[in-house]
Amino acid sequence: MKIVLNPGVKALIFDFDGTLVDTMPLHYKAWNQVFKSIGVDYPKKLFLENAGLPGWKIAGIVLEKAGVRDKFDPYILSNQKFELFDKLVPKIKIIEPVADIVYKYYNTMPMSIGTGGHIATVKLTLKHTGLDRYFDIIVTADDVSKHKPEPDTFLECARRMNTPPEYCQVFEDGDRGIEAAKRAGMMVTDVKPFLKMKE
Repeated sequence: MKIVLNPGVKALIFDFDGTLVDTMPLHYKAWNQVFKSIGVDYPKKLFLENAGLPGWKIAGIVLEKAGVRDKFDPYILSNQKFELFDKLVPKIKIIEPVADIVYKYYNTMPMSIGTGGHIATVKLTLKHTGLDRYFDIIVTADDVSKHKPEPDTFLECARRMNTPPEYCQVFEDGDRGIEAAKRAGMMVTDVKPFLKMKE
């Protein structure tokens, strides 16, 4: 059983972390180090709920829930997390069932990445995995003001690919991203079942 394209699809949009690349455990490890250093707990459940959000928003949510929102700067914590994550990049592996779609349809239809990550980290990861050669269009948290589950990230991907949203198929592992794709009026494939088969 492989991931297939929907009938009528003309362009492909890929979430990044947890969809194209197996980075989620590494992101969680980096966040945990940051929050433990300030005495704040970051439960795995909350981490998964926050998937698709930019770092500073994640930090703000965790600080709010811990009741220390006024004591720490979420932007500083987010930058600390990026520094830790960048050191873990050599451990990142490609998620093959999803990457197979990229390899198969490269140069036959437009493709883009739509992620809640930040451009520097995304580019570093793309280069490490060799996926950088497949993507000219990358929309990150830095490119939109409203993030997943709002549809803006994916709508910007569609705009840059010059393809109407209804002809785009999104590949996602996060609930926020799946909701964002639906709100954008796009076809969406939840890749989680395929990832579990691979494990």
